[in-house]
Amino acid sequence: MTDDTTQDTKRPAHGYVLDEQVGFLLRKAWQRNTVIFAERMETGLTPTQFSVMYRLSEVGSVSQNQLGRSVAMDGATTKGVVDRLIGRGLLTTRPDPDDRRRHLVSLTAEGREVFEASVMTAHRVTAETLAPLTAAEQRTLVRLLAKIQ
Repeated sequence: MTDDTTQDTKRPAHGYVLDEQVGFLLRKAWQRNTVIFAERMETGLTPTQFSVMYRLSEVGSVSQNQLGRSVAMDGATTKGVVDRLIGRGLLTTRPDPDDRRRHLVSLTAEGREVFEASVMTAHRVTAETLAPLTAAEQRTLVRLLAKIQ
C-alpha cells in the first residue's frame, strides 16, 4: 500500500502543503479584507473603486491608462471600474487638451464627497484586517508586502 505522506513527518511526499503557500495565504488575507471592506463601507464602494477614487483625489485628472497603472489594474478592469463610477455620478471624463485621442478621468463633486466619507472607514478596515497582529507585526507585514510587489 502506498501512502502519499512520509512516515516521519506526516507531510505529503511531494512536499507541497497548500496551507503554507504564499499565494494561498495572500488570497485568504485578501478575502478577509474584502469581506470586512464590504461589511463596513457604507458608501457601497468596492476596494478597487476606492483605490481609483483615492488616486484621483491625489492626482486630479489623469488618463484612464495612467490611472489603471497607478492602482495596479489592467486596462479592462480599469475601464469597468471607471464606467461603473461614472454611472454612479462619481467620476467624469473630458477630452485631454494635449491629445484629443485620450480622455482624462476625474472625480465629480459628488465623487469627492463620497471619497471623503469613505476614508475613515477604509482606515478602520485596514485596522480590523490587521487586528490579529501586534503593531510590530503589522508594520513588518506591510513592509514585506511592499517589497514583493
